[in-house]
Amino acid sequence: MSPKISVILPIYNQAGQIDFLFEQYTSRLPELGVSWEVLFVVNGSRDESYAKVSALAQGNPNVKVFNLEQGGWGRAVKFGIANATGEQICYTNSARTTLDDLLLILTYSLATPEMVIKTTRVIRESFVRKFGSILYNYENRLLIGTPIWDVNGTPKVFSSNLIKNIPLASDGDMIDAEVMAKIYRKGVQVVEVLIVSTKRIGGERSTTTFKSAWRMYMGLFDIKKLL
Repeated sequence: MSPKISVILPIYNQAGQIDFLFEQYTSRLPELGVSWEVLFVVNGSRDESYAKVSALAQGNPNVKVFNLEQGGWGRAVKFGIANATGEQICYTNSARTTLDDLLLILTYSLATPEMVIKTTRVIRESFVRKFGSILYNYENRLLIGTPIWDVNGTPKVFSSNLIKNIPLASDGDMIDAEVMAKIYRKGVQVVEVLIVSTKRIGGERSTTTFKSAWRMYMGLFDIKKLL
């Protein structure tokens, strides 16, 4: 029988946090009181992330582990969606998501399965990063008409019937903009839940640089062409 919830965790060079992540997700998801699975999608890692999570997952029927040779946030998310079997499918940034926040979002989703539930982060980081996020989200509104406050905010939860039937093209950081734009064009209601985003839980430092941020700003023009 299919689980109620699938949680997709893209993993990139996080060998030092695998034990913590595995223990947290496998010990706390049962608190929801429904069936669940976790998909660790290791993508383009140069460390021992895949070996470590594979060893931990042996004998655990609730855990699936995959290794993608190529990196890419979008590539990992799409692969996870394709292989998830839950009625509700969630993906999130494992380096920034606390289990308290994840359980909150999943609880909302279980209560309103017909809606998309996502996080909007109240960012408490540098002014430059906060300003860049505001600028990117306003560009989403103006250019492709996505009327939400934090396009990239995760966790995001969707019904399986919805997300598996949306064709997705982005292999990198533009996947969130593409997902949300296509969700809104289907007329699905989206609920944003505020959480405070502070520091990274693990993994390498944020891969968002001025160069990658510029690619994201320009990438919205490509997303507009996909709609």
